[in-house]
Amino acid sequence: MIFPAIDLLGGESVRLYQGDYQKKMVVEKDPLTQLQAIEAAGLRQVHLVDLDGAKKGLSVNADLIRRLRENSDIFLELGGGIRTLQQIDDYLQLRINRVILGSIAVTNPELVQEAVTLFGPEKIVVGVDGQDGQVKTAGWTEASQQSFAEVVSAMTALGVTNFIVTDISRDGTLSGPNVALLKQLQQDFPASRFVVSGGVSTLADIATLQENGLVDMIVGRALYDGDLTLADLKEAEDGVSETNYSSLGY
Repeated sequence: MIFPAIDLLGGESVRLYQGDYQKKMVVEKDPLTQLQAIEAAGLRQVHLVDLDGAKKGLSVNADLIRRLRENSDIFLELGGGIRTLQQIDDYLQLRINRVILGSIAVTNPELVQEAVTLFGPEKIVVGVDGQDGQVKTAGWTEASQQSFAEVVSAMTALGVTNFIVTDISRDGTLSGPNVALLKQLQQDFPASRFVVSGGVSTLADIATLQENGLVDMIVGRALYDGDLTLADLKEAEDGVSETNYSSLGY
């Protein structure tokens, strides 16, 4: 599945360069316009991030997210500042299809385990974001002492099956994804499902990932100042089997 990304900051849809909040590009003043364009193109899922929330650890854009949900039936996965069971429950009650837990996978793994137990592994995704082999937290502003593999291993032991892996050094750069990193994780954790994030910028990138068995990916900046269009994503995704979609909860 290919997830176009919508990143929310200050009520707008933006793209950041390597996660730097000072290096932003406004994609759309009204994120609902962007969401409806994605849906109109025939794509069936969106990766939604509350960047304000990721930095502050709060559901900053909750009202905007509610507006997006109420005006679209597309599959929405949501991350950014979700660090309590109550936040998870609130978003799932809002009909967000699955929530992404990032920083708390490092800082509070017990909560992740509770979330998987309470809501089911299909509703929980762990985002593992890092640079130079080291996982980062708090909206990519703080470095941990753990590697990608160490975090994935710990989360797998808690029942997590879905992961989004972001190489921050590739994010927003249009430089291509870190195929080697994802292939290694997929090899080491064959029972897990990995979504590629960061650097996917051309149809060739998508083909390379698919050839390596990496069929789930997030596309952001390349849709707005790169070489990909929503029509390209729809065409690339048309070969995906219905069993993959049913695993997402369709």
